[in-house]
Formats: sequence, structure tokens, C-alpha cells
Amino acid sequence: MTSLIAILFVISLIIEYYCYQAIKVLTNNKLIRHWWLGVSISALSIILIWSILIDRNNKGQVHFLLGFFMIVFIPKLVLALALIIEDFIRVFNFLFRKISSKPVQNQTYLPERRKAISAMGLGLASIPFLSIIEGIVWGKFDFRVRKVSIKFPDLPNEFDGYKIAQLSDMHLGSFDSKDYDKVARGITMLNNQNPDLFVFTGDSVNNLSEEMKPWLSLLKTIKAKDGKYSILGNHDYGVYVFGEDKIAQQKNIDKLNQYHESIHWNLLRNESIRLHKGNQFINIIGVKNWGIGHFPKDGDLDLATKNINDGEFNILLSHDPSHFDAIVKNFTKKMHLTLSGHTHGMQFGIEIPGVIKWSPIKYRYPKWADLYQENDKYLYVNRGFGFLGFSGRVGIWPEITIIELKKG
Repeated sequence: MTSLIAILFVISLIIEYYCYQAIKVLTNNKLIRHWWLGVSISALSIILIWSILIDRNNKGQVHFLLGFFMIVFIPKLVLALALIIEDFIRVFNFLFRKISSKPVQNQTYLPERRKAISAMGLGLASIPFLSIIEGIVWGKFDFRVRKVSIKFPDLPNEFDGYKIAQLSDMHLGSFDSKDYDKVARGITMLNNQNPDLFVFTGDSVNNLSEEMKPWLSLLKTIKAKDGKYSILGNHDYGVYVFGEDKIAQQKNIDKLNQYHESIHWNLLRNESIRLHKGNQFINIIGVKNWGIGHFPKDGDLDLATKNINDGEFNILLSHDPSHFDAIVKNFTKKMHLTLSGHTHGMQFGIEIPGVIKWSPIKYRYPKWADLYQENDKYLYVNRGFGFLGFSGRVGIWPEITIIELKKG
């Protein structure tokens, strides 16, 4: 952790240097320059000291630090990048002319170009600055209903038009009591869709099962004709508090299971159930968390599907989308649709339907949001209902998913 802080500090110093050069180019007013330098040094000092002294179990302190860091760092990164790119172009041009033995042309335009690029960079930096503030104040409660229709040739006829509501990554420990009405609005939006089935794909809490307790009465109001089913996510284990203490982890999970039962969420832990309509059925399969890297790998698809025969229609609930590529898509028994979450879309990115969908999380999880297809198998990754760490959402809004199964 200390080495990471040191690396980030060095990167921050480089960014600060470029940003100060931009201010020097844009103004000769020493008061403005000194004010910028003073504020920048103060902000950097606050981030450095706070990151060392912070109580990581205090969500208020964590939210403040990450929010403050993003407000300070991201806009300056945009400004610095504009100047860094311009420097690379200048160096490239210089080296090209040296190698090609072409005479260097009149360079008197460079100071004005530098000033124009600095002004442009400052303008661009204002966009993430305002967006991050908006994301902290309003964005994390800007719930969106996303409707997806998927056709399956082997879907049982009785389930044609079947509607599944999915929530994921509520992270209830991140919300405060003052957020109750806003969260309730999201639940009302879900109920207004009148789903046949409700599924929750993991991370109901940040660390401790007790974080769920204040929200039980609200979560109990979720309606679905054919029942409500849930699975565990990596945060539900309590591993970030209890470490490798398996006994404490199990107690945390058992308590979480009790809470799920109290609101009629059937927690599936490497098991499956059948949903019947008439004389036809589909299988809902739920596995424990399975994720690449250091995440728990307790998901056992063999165990979960032991009572399932080849040719049956299967919907898998698996928290981490990396499970799909690693195991699910090549599993001997066909999982027609896998529902996941986990990524949150990193709570930061750009989405314009039909134009662009980007978040830094894509470099860690290639399948990070929306619907993906591999041959005749589908994966849907929910962007998450809550938030973690950074107390906001910028461009990647909290999601309520409605999936309609269609015969076709």
C-alpha cells in the first residue's frame, strides 16, 4: 500500500508540474499563479496525509478521500495530458527533422500554440470537474431501467415473454439513512415493471451482514410473481474485514442468509431450482462467488447442476462476469443465459447509446456491462444499483435490468 501511495504521489507531482506550466502560460498575474500553487500543494498534502491516516472502516472518511481525490486529480490529468501530447508532438517533429536533415522552420508560433492548447486543456478539464461533482450529488441516485429482449430457439413455449428483474451490487453499507427515500424510488421503479421473477446477483453489503439490516423492510417490498432469488458476491463473505478467518466469514454468510430469508430472497449457494409453468419448466442456477485473481473461487457449477439434465433451459446467476469466459461458456451443460454484476462499470465512464460505451474497467473486464453473446450463449452484466468507495457515479448510472425471454 505504501509503495502504491508513493507511485501515485510521483505521478501527481508530474501532473501538477504540467498544470502549473499551463497556468504560467495563460497568465502573468503572480497572485493567480501563487493561489494555484498554494491550493495545489494543500490539496496534494491533504490527499497524502489522509490516505495514510484514514480509517478504512469509516465509510464517511473513505467517501471523502476518494471523492476529493477524483475532483482534484481527474480534471488536472485531462489538462496535463493536453500539454504532454503537445510535448510529444514537438519532440517527434524535432527528431524527424534531425533524422531527415530538413531545416527547422520558423518556431515563433510555438508560444501562442502552447497558450491555445493550455486554454483548450483547461476547458476540457472543467467537464470532468463538473461531472464528478454532479455524480457525487445526484448521479449515484440516477437509477435507470434497462430493458433487454433475448431470443432463444429452445425456450419452453410457456416462458415466451417471461420478464426477469435483476439487481446487483447494492452495497447497502454505502448508503445512509438520509438516502432512504432515494433508494426507495429505485425499488418503486423496479416494481412498476411488474416482473415475473426477481434475481439479485451478489454484493448486498460492503463487508458485514449487519449493513443489510436497516434496509430489510424496504427490500421486502420488491415484488415478483414467481419468487425472488439471490447469490453471494465477493463482498458478502466479509473477507475484507475477517481476512482468512473462515469461521468468521461463515458466520457472516449465515447471518446474511437469515436476512435474505426474512425478505423472501432465496439464497442459492451452488444449487438450482425449477420454475414451472404448466407442464414446462426452466432452471435457475445460483453459484457462490467465482472470480479471477484474488477473489473467492467457491462457485461450483458441477455441484450446482447435479440435478439438471442435458437439453434443459438454464439461467445461471454468477456474480463475477469473468466466470463466463473461464468456465461457463465451455461447460458441458449449456447455460443459455448468465446474469452477473461485480464491475459497477467502475462508476466512471462515457455511454452514449449507439455512439460510445467506455469505462477504464474494460481493461480489466472485457465483458463489463450490457449483453454479450458467445455462439448460442448469452451473458448480461448489470452495472450495479449501489456504489463502493467513490461516493458517486459519473456517466455509468445505477441500473435496474428487465430481461424479457422470447421464443425465436
